[in-house]
Amino acid sequence: MNIAVHETKGIFHLYNDKISYLIGILPDGQAGNLYYGKRIHDREEYDYLLEPARRSHSVYMSDESGNELESRGFSAENLRMEYGVFGNGDFREPAVMVRHEDGSRVSCFRYRSYKIMDGKPELEGLPSTYTEDEGEAMTLQLFLEDAVAGLELVLNYTIFAAEGIIARSAFFRNKGTETLVLERAMSMCLDLPDPEYEWIQLSGSWARERHPVTRPLAPGAVSIESLRGHSSHQQNPFIVLKRPTADEKQGEVMGFSLVYSGNFLARAEEDCYEAVRVMMGIHPDGFSWKLEAGESFQTPEAVMVWTDRGLGGMSRIYHDLYRSRLARGYWRDRPRPILCNNWEATYFDFNEEKLLQIAAKARDCGVELFVLDDGWFGARRSDHAGLGDWYANRDILPGGIKGLSEKVEALGMKFGLWFEPEMVNPDSDLYRAHPDWVLSVPGRPRSLSRHQCILDFSRPEVVDHIHDMMYKILKESKISYIKWDMNRSMSECWSAALPADRQGETAHRYILGVYDLYRRLTAEFPMVLFESCAGGGARFDPGMLAYAPQAWCSDDTDAMERVKIQYGTSYCYPISSIGSHVSAVPNHQTGRITPLATRAAAAFFGTYGYELDLNRLSPEEQEQVSAFTAFMKQHREMIQFGDFYRLRSPFEYNESGWMTVSKDKKTALVAGFRELGRPNQGFRRLKLDGLDPDRTYRVTVPACFGGDESQYVVRTGDELMQIGLITSDVLSGRIDMWEQMGQPADFNARIFVLEEMA
Repeated sequence: MNIAVHETKGIFHLYNDKISYLIGILPDGQAGNLYYGKRIHDREEYDYLLEPARRSHSVYMSDESGNELESRGFSAENLRMEYGVFGNGDFREPAVMVRHEDGSRVSCFRYRSYKIMDGKPELEGLPSTYTEDEGEAMTLQLFLEDAVAGLELVLNYTIFAAEGIIARSAFFRNKGTETLVLERAMSMCLDLPDPEYEWIQLSGSWARERHPVTRPLAPGAVSIESLRGHSSHQQNPFIVLKRPTADEKQGEVMGFSLVYSGNFLARAEEDCYEAVRVMMGIHPDGFSWKLEAGESFQTPEAVMVWTDRGLGGMSRIYHDLYRSRLARGYWRDRPRPILCNNWEATYFDFNEEKLLQIAAKARDCGVELFVLDDGWFGARRSDHAGLGDWYANRDILPGGIKGLSEKVEALGMKFGLWFEPEMVNPDSDLYRAHPDWVLSVPGRPRSLSRHQCILDFSRPEVVDHIHDMMYKILKESKISYIKWDMNRSMSECWSAALPADRQGETAHRYILGVYDLYRRLTAEFPMVLFESCAGGGARFDPGMLAYAPQAWCSDDTDAMERVKIQYGTSYCYPISSIGSHVSAVPNHQTGRITPLATRAAAAFFGTYGYELDLNRLSPEEQEQVSAFTAFMKQHREMIQFGDFYRLRSPFEYNESGWMTVSKDKKTALVAGFRELGRPNQGFRRLKLDGLDPDRTYRVTVPACFGGDESQYVVRTGDELMQIGLITSDVLSGRIDMWEQMGQPADFNARIFVLEEMA
C-alpha cells in the first residue's frame, strides 16, 4: 500500500497489491481521473492517459492565467474529471453546484496542495469506515480552491492495505467573505473510459426489499434514489458495475456503497463519447446548505471496491470491511444472542404474565434473550397513540420495565426492548406539550403515516429530550438489547427552528440528529446490543451499521421470501448484520405455510431468533426448536463471521443455495432451498465454493434436519467445488435429498455440514 506523488507531472498514484487509482492535475489546474482498476506499476509518465480532443461545439478550458487551451483540445466535456463542476463546459451531471451571491452557479476548483497521512481520519458528525492501526490504510487529501468564491474543496481518498478498497468523501470550507449555498455536493465522482458494464441495483418495497436488478448501460443515465428521508425499502444506497462476462466467481466488478441513511442518489451516465460518469451522494433535490464565511460542510463517505474475482469476491470484501471496520464496539466480533421477540406472538395484546409465559418457554428451548416489542409505554394499546411517551404503562407492567427486566433475568435470560424514538403520535403527551417539534409546514395540511408524525431531529433540544427519556429507562433497568425502529417516510420536511434560507438543510440535519442520538447512547451503554429497524428494511444501510451491528432485514418473515431478500442483501452486507427470525405459520405477511425446518434454515444465515409464541407449538415442534437453537449455537460464530458464498440464485432457479466457510476453511455449512416440487426430475448437483481444494471433508446432514450423523460421505474440496455435491445421492443411497424424511415437496430446505477429516 502506498501513495506515490510525482509533483513535476502532477500525478498522484494510490495503489496496493490489488488496485491502482491515478489522479492527474490538468493544465487548467483541475483534478482529472487517469485510471482506476487492477494494479499497475508506478512511474512518473502517464501523459498518454490524458486524451484531449478538438470537437465541434465543445467548450475549452483556460488556465489560471487566462490562457486558452482550445488549441491543445482541453475541454472538460471530453476529459475524465475527478469531481465534475457546473458551468465550465462539462455538460455532464456535476458533482457539485454552488450558488454565489450574484446568483451565478459557475465554479472552478483548482489544485493548491496535498496532504498524505497514515491511517484514516474520522468524518465529523458522520459514520465512516475506520482503522485500528495506522498501517491498515493511507489517506490522500487534495486541496482545491475556487479562488473567485473563496471556497475550498478537499477531496479525501483512503486506500486500504487489504483488497481493492477506496473510501472517498468531499469537504467544503468557505474561506471567503460572501455567503455561498451548496446546492449539490456528491460524495464521489468517477469517470470511466468505456461503457461495457452491466449495472446492478437492489430494489423492492416493504416486505420484498433488496432484490437484485441487472441492466446494461446505454447512452443516457441510469439511477436509483430515495427522497423519502431515509435510504428506503425501494432502493438501497449501493450499486454494482460489472463486465458482462463477470459472474459470482470471476470477472471485473466495481461496487459503490454510500455510508449514509438519508436521501441519496446513485447515478451512471454514459455520454455521447462512450465514457461513463458514476456519482453517489446526498440527493440534490430539496437539498441546500448555506455556507457563511468560515462555515464548512462534510459529505458522507462512499466506499468503492474493485475486484477481478466476480460478484462473490466483491461481496466478501464488503462483508469483511463492514463487519470489522464499520461496525464497532463490544458486539462487533461476538456471536449474537438467540432471541425471541413477542411482536408477531401478541402484537398489542399482552400483559406481564403473558410475556413471562412466552419468555419462560423460549428459555426452555434454549433462547438467550427475550425482547419486548411495541406497546409497553404511555397510552400505547394500538398504533394510534402513545409514541413519544417513553415511560412504562403500569396497567400492563406493574413493575415497569425495571421490574419486567429483572423477572426475565431471573429466568436466566437477557432482556431487550423496542423503541421508535424518532416518531410521535398526535395523541401523546409529548405532542400536546410540543406540537412545534414535528416536521410540518405552517398553513398546509399535515400528512400522517401509521397515525404518526416525525419528530424534528434537526433540533438538538428534541434529540436531547428523547435521549433523556431513553437514558432513564436504560439506566434503571436490566436491558441488554435495543430494537430501534423507524416506521414512516418523510413528508412536509420543514423545521420551525430553521430560517427560510436554511430549510434545504432540514433532511440532512435530521439524519445528523439520528446519528448523534445513536452515538451518545452507544457510548453510554457500550454493552447493549443495538439492532436498527425501519419498518423492516427501509434503513438497511452502512450508516446504521456503524452504530447498530445488525438490522432487522425485513418485516417479511416468510422463509421463501427471506431466501430472496437475504440473498440480495448479501451483495453488500455481512451475514452478521442480517436480523432473521423463525415465525409462525401461516405466515403473517404471505399466508404461506412452510416447514419449521425451512424457516430455521433461512434464519440460520443471519443473527437468528424467533418471532412467535413457542407455547403454541406442539411438543414435537418445541423439540425441533430446541434442536435448531442448539445447532445455531454450535455453528453461529462460523456463520456470522465466516466467508459467505452464493451458489445458486433463487431469482433464477427453483432450487437455490448458499454456504458459509470458516476463515481457516476447516468447516462449512451449506443450505439448499427448493421453492416448488417437480415430478420426475433429473440428476442435480450443487457446486460448492470457498473450500480448500487439497483438504478432505466429511459431509453430513445434521440430525435436526433428518440426518443420521453416523452416515456421511467423504469428498475432497476440489471434488465438491468442481464436480459438486450430488444432491440425488447424499448420504443415504439413491434418495433425492428433497424427499427424505417425508418432507413436503414444496418450500423445502436442507442443511449440510462439512468438517475437515483429520
